[in-house]
Amino acid sequence: MDKFLIKGPVQLKGEVYISGSKNSALPILFASLLTTELIEIKNIPKIKDVDITIKLLLNLGVTIKRGKSLIIKANNLNSHCILSKKLIKSIRASIWLLSTLLVRFKKIKMYLPGGCSIGKRPIDLHIKNLKKLGAKINIKNDFIIASINNQFKGTHIFIKKSSVGATINSILAAVYAKNITIIENAAKEPEIQDLIKFLNIIGANIKVEGTNKIIITGIKKLSGGVYTIMSDRIETGTFLIAAAISKGKIICKNTNPKYLNTLLKKLMYMGAIIKIGKNWCSLDMTNKRPKAVNIITGPYPNFPTDIQPQFTLLNCIALGKSIVTETIFENRFIYIYELIKMGANLFIKNNQVFCKGVNILYGTKIQATDLRAAISLVLAGCIAKGITIISDINHIDRGYENIENKLINLGAKIIRIKN
Repeated sequence: MDKFLIKGPVQLKGEVYISGSKNSALPILFASLLTTELIEIKNIPKIKDVDITIKLLLNLGVTIKRGKSLIIKANNLNSHCILSKKLIKSIRASIWLLSTLLVRFKKIKMYLPGGCSIGKRPIDLHIKNLKKLGAKINIKNDFIIASINNQFKGTHIFIKKSSVGATINSILAAVYAKNITIIENAAKEPEIQDLIKFLNIIGANIKVEGTNKIIITGIKKLSGGVYTIMSDRIETGTFLIAAAISKGKIICKNTNPKYLNTLLKKLMYMGAIIKIGKNWCSLDMTNKRPKAVNIITGPYPNFPTDIQPQFTLLNCIALGKSIVTETIFENRFIYIYELIKMGANLFIKNNQVFCKGVNILYGTKIQATDLRAAISLVLAGCIAKGITIISDINHIDRGYENIENKLINLGAKIIRIKN
């Protein structure tokens, strides 16, 4: 994998254009398999996970034209295709092929999905829900073997533990299901609402009642259409934190701050000046040291687990003590040991990190282990004294478009070393 060489400390300031959402793009791309008509998807981020998803679709026989937007037509799929093990294992999102290919082929055999090593991330809820919808599913060795009788059948699903992935798979399966499907305790993430908007635009009949109830009336045919993916709220949060840790000021453009209320409140508690507009937001921490704040991650609208590593870094250099509690992924704290090498005063106990803020971090050799760990270590290198060398940096390319150039434009001193 590549390495980053970063020279610090620097103050990060300026404007940054936020890319399309990774966590919206992937389910919407897989959802495009549900129609044989032409689909145009705008604001697609140029990231590795999207590239892998496109390769999976191409392997299936989907026609794709790439330009400023993606033009997709899935009218001539290869039902006998054995999808690449390497590609399936590369991204967790490949699990959404289970529902979409059952709709198209009625029976499939595919490898179990992969993804970042941040926890067990079982697929039991996915399988349980699809079985309720009428699928027969067995796991044998490293394969999922599944089939349906002609079509899924509408049912009532209660998702015991809020799960974004399982909610998405249930929605995708229910679009063509016979009769009505009701999903209760569905995940509420904005990216799920984005998927629902996309599906409704191309002819699905999906309604959201209250905050976590989804009602899907099965239809016979989806059409084509044009859709613009929402901006990436996790990238937005990352750049706001970049300003806060470096005592700088950053304006994020092409974003929707309403999806970041929990984070923005925490940043204001730390002393940041936050301003928001219809499609922008800014954070100003010019020459101010932030005050330590406790956080507890949880499903939306609680504090996002995908911003926890970046916020923990912020607490590393904040004034005072804080506790970070992680409730989603049990291995999310692997990166903590790398921050300790840089001089952070951190202690892990069970699912909590106890932080005591230090005045300065020091550059050293460290290793990225997953996507969000990678970006937190890059930001740490930006504010650390001296040279930081981060190995296995390709993790960051999975979810951040053109990251080093965006940071360089804000004042960072980064060089990518190709391996």
